[in-house]
Amino acid sequence: MNFHKPRPDEPEINLIPFIDVLLVVLIFLMLSTTYSKFTELQVTLPVADAEKARDRPKEIIVSVAADGRYAVNRKPVEGRSVEVLTAELSAAAGGIDDPLVIVSADATAAHQAVINVLDAARRAGLARLTFAAQTSAQGGTR
Repeated sequence: MNFHKPRPDEPEINLIPFIDVLLVVLIFLMLSTTYSKFTELQVTLPVADAEKARDRPKEIIVSVAADGRYAVNRKPVEGRSVEVLTAELSAAAGGIDDPLVIVSADATAAHQAVINVLDAARRAGLARLTFAAQTSAQGGTR
């Protein structure tokens, strides 16, 4: 006499269809996903169509070279610190009533170099600032 209950067959899990479905989903996601490539921003100087700049006695032109050198009214500034630039701007503005500071920076100049000019102008008490832009070659782009 066999008093043991017959054991039910254990369910068998077949993984092959499961793997097939996962591969199909993976291929679908790979083909439908767009990959964004994050690169550094490339900024160029703005372009404006304007008449050629005239020499005005109330203007102080500060040039910023690509390597961070400064020139105030076409005179090179010795040093690159804000204090030296402030002294040069104060000397250039001496005797001029409410001068206009024109910042003419190279397209590849460091952002910090331009910020140093703005800080030096603020320290020198020069409140009127503007930025120079190159004229467009085509004449229709603004």
